[in-house]
Amino acid sequence: MTFDHSPIRERLHAHVDRLSGQIGPRILARPESISATIGYLTSQWNEMGYEVREETYASSDGPATNLVVEIPGTSANEVIVLGAHYDTVATTPGADDNASAVAVLLEVGRLLKEVTPRRTIRFVAFACEESPYMSLGSMGSQHHAQQARQRGEKIAMLCLEMVGYFRDDPGSQSVPSSIPKFLHWLFPKRGNFLAAIGNLSSWQLSWAFRRGFKKASRLKLFSICLPEKIEEIRRSDNSSFWDAGYPALMLTDTSFLRNANYHQPSDTPDTLDYDAMSEVTRGVASAVKKLAG
Repeated sequence: MTFDHSPIRERLHAHVDRLSGQIGPRILARPESISATIGYLTSQWNEMGYEVREETYASSDGPATNLVVEIPGTSANEVIVLGAHYDTVATTPGADDNASAVAVLLEVGRLLKEVTPRRTIRFVAFACEESPYMSLGSMGSQHHAQQARQRGEKIAMLCLEMVGYFRDDPGSQSVPSSIPKFLHWLFPKRGNFLAAIGNLSSWQLSWAFRRGFKKASRLKLFSICLPEKIEEIRRSDNSSFWDAGYPALMLTDTSFLRNANYHQPSDTPDTLDYDAMSEVTRGVASAVKKLAG
């Protein structure tokens, strides 16, 4: 797959600027911010020719809404889900966390609009990933995964979680504290890669994703499957799908292990690397196409 790089970069920057530069913190306590976010995402998908479905459920703080669009496949009940949460914590405009991921979600949808897949491709913008909703069982991804299980869907899930912050200087990448020190040598020391992290049951998805990603992206990809007792790997929407029995990967710049702006007012659009995000977009689109068949 060959994509025009420059327009992707410009659109990614525009999405991040709109979500974090103009709308800012996206929390249920500021309903105008959620309304503006839903309006923007819906308008973007509508312009691409998608029909947007609102999936509203009861969270601990009232109604919350996931946004869902699909490219129907020919195989019944087989679905590739690409998802990203659109909410933030109250203390940050959330450029990397998680406007970067929502921007990539939109642009992958644009690149794949005309494909005819065997498995349905489903793009989901999730509500309520951030604290306190995870601990309260109110995550949008939990609702979606549980509903999918009840419908009997066969899902493989890719979770976009902070995909915009990259650094090449030595020591710019930390290792999760849950990883035993004698294994630290296995992990990169420069924050210049995208990580694709699975639980042990997701190893086949990890391998297939890697093959698809590397066909179209020059960005370094660090793929690893770890036991879920490594707590850092459960800190996003992928955990909702693991809990429902589905294979899932978290695709991430590794969050606080690299980005000191995590959950801070300084998580702003100017801190992101849009060239690297373009490579993420190209690679993820290629991988989704391969997984969908």
